[in-house]
Amino acid sequence: MIAVLQRVKSSKVEVDNQIIGQIGYGLNILLGVVDSDKKSDVEFLTKKISAFRIFPDEKKAMNLSIQDVNGSALVISQFTLCADWRKGNRPGFSHSAKPDIANELYKYFIQQLKNYNIPVQSGSFGATMAVHILNDGPVTFVLNSKEK
Repeated sequence: MIAVLQRVKSSKVEVDNQIIGQIGYGLNILLGVVDSDKKSDVEFLTKKISAFRIFPDEKKAMNLSIQDVNGSALVISQFTLCADWRKGNRPGFSHSAKPDIANELYKYFIQQLKNYNIPVQSGSFGATMAVHILNDGPVTFVLNSKEK
């Protein structure tokens, strides 16, 4: 499972020109589910993300977590993170999880973040979305559950 975390001042997602999810200060999380992912991958990443100290303290040092700053999360499914781009010029998606499994793990990811008392908004699984990100920093990290 691959999660791209972007510290944001705000973020929103639209489907058909309608806002379906919106947050202020917090994390925009793009989530890719690969075919070998399990609930344990979700649990590993959500535990890490909930305590990941990437928000600035009073000295501007990254010492605070999303929980410490009472931040929110906007979680967007993005299967393209799972692309195999190494061969040729067209990415392949054979390592992406099947949609039903990916959606189940996506929903589980959202619920696990909520279990850490993080307010969560989300996109629409499988939809074409417009994601508006006001990156703060910019601060961006790529977390992969297979790289423990």
